Amino acid sequence: MKLFCGYDEREDIGFRVFEHSVRKTTLHDVEIIKLDSKGLPVGSNDFTCSRFLVPWLCGFKGMAVFADASDMLCRSDITELEHLFDPECAVQVVKHDYRTRHPIKYRMTDMQCPNRDYPRKNWASLMVINCAHPAWHSMTPEVISEVGQRPAYLLGMEWLPSDNIGSIPDHWNRLVDEGQDVVGASILHWTAGIPAFDFYADAPGSEYWHAELAQLEQP
Repeated sequence: MKLFCGYDEREDIGFRVFEHSVRKTTLHDVEIIKLDSKGLPVGSNDFTCSRFLVPWLCGFKGMAVFADASDMLCRSDITELEHLFDPECAVQVVKHDYRTRHPIKYRMTDMQCPNRDYPRKNWASLMVINCAHPAWHSMTPEVISEVGQRPAYLLGMEWLPSDNIGSIPDHWNRLVDEGQDVVGASILHWTAGIPAFDFYADAPGSEYWHAELAQLEQP
């Protein structure tokens, strides 16, 4: 399985903890691919826009998964997402419907910025992608560079008809710092800031993140 993972060097430790958690929870082959800006416009992190290049990077063939990764922790075998794949859909996501509790994100770091609400917020943070679906064929580097000046347009997938967007169970993208349940989560997602940052060290579910870091750092 191809797993494209958002990467920003300012959250390098978050990426490494996520990668460790993925490797630990699966016995299957997972090709983990770092995804930084790829020269595209950036938003609150380097991979804001580049996630929409995944089908292009895959030659518009096959299936791939994108995960924000750097602010996530995997607690189930991520290859189970392959069994949820629906070839009729362009993309499948957890369809969150919420308003953020955190008007500012990444507090007390050099990433600090406003955390704005918009339709379909955080849907694109974990995507099961049908790279061959015709809806993706217009998503080239040139197009994304142009529309990337409006990141909410991309992140809210306003360019994609609703009937092209399928669902996956909500435990695959639990926004635990937005009040969603830690118990039973396959992926814990800290949207405002990872527990590595001092301000978020005691965020909901942070004990799992710190335990994973401790395992990662074992000699």
